[in-house]
Amino acid sequence: MAVAVLLRQRALSSPHAASSCRNGSYYLGRLDPWAFRVVAGRFVCSFGWVRCHVFGRMPKPSAPSADITDQWWHTISVVYTSGLFSNSDLHSMVNSTNLRFWRTYHNSAKFDLTDLTHPHIWYPKAREKKRNVFLHVGPTNSGKTYSALKRLEASSSGVYCGPLRLLAREIAQRLNKVNVPCNLITGQERDEIEGAKHSSVTVEMADVTTDYQCAVIDEIQMVGCKSRGYSFTRALLGLCSDELHVCGDPAAVPLIQRILEATGDVVTVQYYERLSPLVPLKSPLGSFSNIKAGDCLVTFSRRGIYTLKKRIEREGKHLCSVVYGSLPPETRTKQATMFNDDTSDLDVLVASDAIGMGLNLNISRIIFSTMMKFDGFCNRELTVAEIKQIAGRAGRYGSKFPVGEVTCVDAEDLPLLHSSLKSASPIIERAGLFPTFDLLSLYSRLHGTDFFHPVLERFLEKAKLSPDYFIADCEDMLKVAAIVDDFPLGLYDKYLFCISPVDIRDDISVQGLVQFAENYARKGIVRLKEIFTPGTLQVPKTDNQLKELESVHKVLELYVWLSFRMDDSFPDREVAASQKSICSMLIEEYLERSGWRPQGRRKFLRGPQPQKLLQEYDESQLRKYFQEVNPGPK
Repeated sequence: MAVAVLLRQRALSSPHAASSCRNGSYYLGRLDPWAFRVVAGRFVCSFGWVRCHVFGRMPKPSAPSADITDQWWHTISVVYTSGLFSNSDLHSMVNSTNLRFWRTYHNSAKFDLTDLTHPHIWYPKAREKKRNVFLHVGPTNSGKTYSALKRLEASSSGVYCGPLRLLAREIAQRLNKVNVPCNLITGQERDEIEGAKHSSVTVEMADVTTDYQCAVIDEIQMVGCKSRGYSFTRALLGLCSDELHVCGDPAAVPLIQRILEATGDVVTVQYYERLSPLVPLKSPLGSFSNIKAGDCLVTFSRRGIYTLKKRIEREGKHLCSVVYGSLPPETRTKQATMFNDDTSDLDVLVASDAIGMGLNLNISRIIFSTMMKFDGFCNRELTVAEIKQIAGRAGRYGSKFPVGEVTCVDAEDLPLLHSSLKSASPIIERAGLFPTFDLLSLYSRLHGTDFFHPVLERFLEKAKLSPDYFIADCEDMLKVAAIVDDFPLGLYDKYLFCISPVDIRDDISVQGLVQFAENYARKGIVRLKEIFTPGTLQVPKTDNQLKELESVHKVLELYVWLSFRMDDSFPDREVAASQKSICSMLIEEYLERSGWRPQGRRKFLRGPQPQKLLQEYDESQLRKYFQEVNPGPK
């Protein structure tokens, strides 16, 4: 009833109408009955529903009329209530079942914006189908995703939803290679193929408004991830496909079965066994002189990765590729490719848990340098699921290492390794949820504020959930909200900045965010050259400079992400993308220069060298990259 009262009061408050649209979301301002006709009609069309012709026949009154408002109020409130859960997800027909449900719910006088106990009803288009859901579950390297992808290849239309850009790109390339035209769509990339009826996307970009014959969700165990789980929940509940193939760890099966009971889908579980053996060794690595080609040493800090790299290369036998999360995706792919290449001198890999998914690697032996990891809050032991995910990367089926081995640097870590590999992953109890923007927008109006931080914080405190769900960890989002609330921006703009891929723990990334938000609020347009100085990029000379260049890459990625959502206001996407590529090449050049290379050994970077590119750029200090941004506190 709160929704009805609020909108009714606004409708009667003035003969003038105010409505605005940003990115397809309509905001109801002070509305007269004629405004109800216009705004409700637009709202219906904006969600892809059939135009409501009865609104079109309604004559514009010469003055506000409470009778007319009463006449149309209930229908409009039902339509608006149906749509507020969508955040552009509900591009579907309003059917009688949905309207009856919401009318009953509205009349019950129990309407509560913070009630998130039935998230499956947010996706009525998917509920119109009786989907055939196939759960492909098993350990790493068991062929579960391969089976799902074969169904995707054979379908007339489909979508692959993965957790990483690297995976999305790999699947798009695979489908295009077998003559199945496939688009690549991620937060920072759009590669659309003419005539394509298939798409490979990161899970956050899943389109729940399109009908598919086949859809695939990979790594479904991430539905339990504190920060990103809600995106997997959205895909699981919202994808509108005849067949839905869900791949991942068996630990997610009971939860998914419970969640899908409410949808009426037909669920089939297919279990897989590992295709190649994984052997836990009884002895630790011992001396670093025992490192051999095909080994991968795993550690969980950037500093630890470079320390291990230098220590291994000092032995004079091996060169190392490195893979970790803050490396640009293009650089990670290049490093992995060189490690896999038999003609490359890079025959050992030093990596973080970033190798756990998204990269095909020819690893003979996984060696844990530590079984402890800092997770952003505390230093803790690796979980069973984390150990199994990483260890399982050894001995990929069909590679030159058909048998995988796993051990530790220190003997004291072996008991935890062995016990974890023998254990089943703990059952995933709950899936992530996050309120849609439409819910948050209406909630902000109920409380009379456009400040996003208190709206989000209060909503999360009041949210009501069923036992199968949890609210996503919004700590970083709340920190961004506190920043953007200082600028005169609309609620939707603040929301976009809050869900953007900014690394809130990185000073340079935060500085970039602040500058983007400030310029956008002040001018309505953000030109990259006003913030970033092209021509200042150079090969890092120290590890600290490398870290700074990685941060610059993050800021450029943030600009590209924003440009896909506010293209008129962030028009320099091509410039940002080209500078991103230069960052990646300079980082690769640093990694090559930092490696030990005996005289006479062949170079391991192929093709045009970054040194030639460097001649086009001025020498300058990194602090000049962002000329209008003051350094943040350390």
